[in-house]
Amino acid sequence: MPKLPPANRGAGLFGDSAAEPKSATAAHRANIDGGSRGNPGPASYGVVIRDPRGEVVAKLKKYIGRTTNNVAEYYGLIAALDYAQQHNVRALRIESDSELLVRQMRGQYKVKSAELRPLFERAKKMSTALDSFRIEHVYREQNADADALANEALDETSGASSTQARATQRVASPKLTGSGPKPQARTIRARFRNGALYPMDTLDLPDGAEVELLVRPTAKP
Repeated sequence: MPKLPPANRGAGLFGDSAAEPKSATAAHRANIDGGSRGNPGPASYGVVIRDPRGEVVAKLKKYIGRTTNNVAEYYGLIAALDYAQQHNVRALRIESDSELLVRQMRGQYKVKSAELRPLFERAKKMSTALDSFRIEHVYREQNADADALANEALDETSGASSTQARATQRVASPKLTGSGPKPQARTIRARFRNGALYPMDTLDLPDGAEVELLVRPTAKP
């Protein structure tokens, strides 16, 4: 009986999945990664796409605002699928170190999160439009290039070129009444991104606290 070729590292993680159809079309390969500093926190994705010969044809990275790791992973997947759609790539193999994303896309995990559901449905619809689509789990060290791109996007966003603002903050709890001491106003740094203002300094506020903001830009966009 002929010996089978050795399996790739990590391939056994999803042995219970249904066999995926093979295509005569040579596949592009996309390594995807998403991350969030804080989870939720500032988030981004990175994508490295290689043609069937193994040559890098695209490197994609983008800061996507404040969200979770799992949301960022799906944004990376959608970015890879969008590249395939825009460049007439008909066969695509995705490699991701997110076990959750891979199992959800393979139908092995249900998508219970209301935040992930629309992203999952969009990715699923885009993937079914291809002649061939495969998604596989790889270990983090095998996904280092995509991880580096995601971190670059975050580092560039937090650099000196980012739009910054100073906000004067007056803390007051909506349920706090009486003759106790009034909260002290102080100045904090904040950054405006995608329609939201993100504090750059520690606030240490109680739940339900209200703040009053006086925004004064400190750097040009």
